[in-house]
Amino acid sequence: MYLCICKPELAKRMNQKITHRGIVDSVEGAIVKVRILQTSACASCKVASRCNAAESKVKFVDVYRPANGLKVGDEVTVCASRNVISRAMTLAFALPLGLLVVTLLSTLLLTGDEGLSGLLALGILVPYYAGLWLFKERIGRQISFQLED
Repeated sequence: MYLCICKPELAKRMNQKITHRGIVDSVEGAIVKVRILQTSACASCKVASRCNAAESKVKFVDVYRPANGLKVGDEVTVCASRNVISRAMTLAFALPLGLLVVTLLSTLLLTGDEGLSGLLALGILVPYYAGLWLFKERIGRQISFQLED
């Protein structure tokens, strides 16, 4: 088993904001689509090729900002603040977990039926995620990456 150690500058950056270098893939009005290569923290490690934790993926992010002369192929840096990251984590993990636990406990207290409580707790997530999907454009504008100047 190999151990990958994070670099000290990575720990400093974690407290400020997330940044990624990327290439402009398309420009459509006020939306710039940026292609980034997302790598794990230890992808630069010498033994990364033998480690399951070291992986990289190509991702596309939309940046809602006027293009300001950007064209396809330009190299840019996209970033997200801690506030944006906190909102995204709350919507993706904290609220669904809270809904799940509250529904499970309240149904269990009211009915005493564990099976029904479990099904309703899981079922409450369907309208929650449907609501997220319905409002994805609005949420996407509030929780988005920005171009770093």
